[in-house]
Formats: sequence, structure tokens, C-alpha cells
Amino acid sequence: MIRTLVNSALKTGCLSVESEGLMRQVLKMKAYRSSDLDELGKLYQAVKAGVIQREASGILQMPLPIALSSQL
Repeated sequence: MIRTLVNSALKTGCLSVESEGLMRQVLKMKAYRSSDLDELGKLYQAVKAGVIQREASGILQMPLPIALSSQL
């Protein structure tokens, strides 16, 4: 699911509030794969670089797992 959401954001150039919420739920339930962490890293870098714009205002505050956080 995370891969699909990230690919959609990369394709459209926009990360919706709904997509962020779904990603948070998946992370909170720990229902992700290790490959999803790579996708989240790509998303984070794209947002940071301005390639993807967020609908939500403020700092990107996904509860990233420790494994991903240490990569960024």
C-alpha cells in the first residue's frame, strides 16, 4: 500500500492529506514491509527537494520507524 501511495505522489507531484493519513495508519499498525521503508525514504527526499508538494501544511511528521529514521 505504501508503495502505491508513494508512486501516486511521485506521479502527480502532490502528497494528499488522505495519503499521509493512510501511511501513518500502516506505520502505526506495523503493517509494512522493508521495501516500504525504502519507498518512504524516496518520498521524504522528494518532499524535501520540492519535487512533491504536500497538501498539509507544516513539517512532514510521519512516525517513521527507527530503521528509516536512521537512514535519513
